Amino acid sequence: MTRLSLLFTAIFTTCEAFAPLSAAPKAPPTQLNAKASSRRDILAFGLATTVMATTIPVTVHAASGAPTQADLNRIKEGYNGLVYLLDNFEKETTVCRENGGECKRDAEPVRRYLGLRSTTDPLFQIEKVFDKAKNMDIDPDKLDAFFEATEDYNTAMTLSNSMAFISQFGEYNPGGGKDEVLKYLNESKKQVIQAKASLEKIMDALDIKP
Repeated sequence: MTRLSLLFTAIFTTCEAFAPLSAAPKAPPTQLNAKASSRRDILAFGLATTVMATTIPVTVHAASGAPTQADLNRIKEGYNGLVYLLDNFEKETTVCRENGGECKRDAEPVRRYLGLRSTTDPLFQIEKVFDKAKNMDIDPDKLDAFFEATEDYNTAMTLSNSMAFISQFGEYNPGGGKDEVLKYLNESKKQVIQAKASLEKIMDALDIKP
């Protein structure tokens, strides 16, 4: 699946999860029905907008000055976190009940390692650090690669977040189940791999050692 098709799939699947399981018999088009239909349309639009706002982080470019050493350390720490996540993906995304209870896959850690769950996560709003980095003395030969990598990282983060979000509800969606959970979890993992590769290029341009 392409990144664009993944994004549309994320929006469609999430909205579909909240759709009624069966349609009620159609009534004659009275004024009351028209109003009810209009309200449903407004509700559906509002839900879709909310999902978009929840799953697609908004980049705010309000940085000034070069990044501090602490800022650059966040990139390194976040990168190492993604390396650990990918090396231990099944372990990190599996939750088991106590005393030998049932185990299930959970995409929540993916969103956490991407800096989307807490302000203390290393990659939380890391795009602001990328924005500050534009004021650094970057090697001109690496400048284009840096800008391309920052865009690729933001795209991968957005898609991975969306796939992880859908995976968390995959078992409860109409026609869903454990297979759906795993399907979208794996799609989320693919985007984490892309995000990691983008961070490697960013770190190379900024002369940050892994």
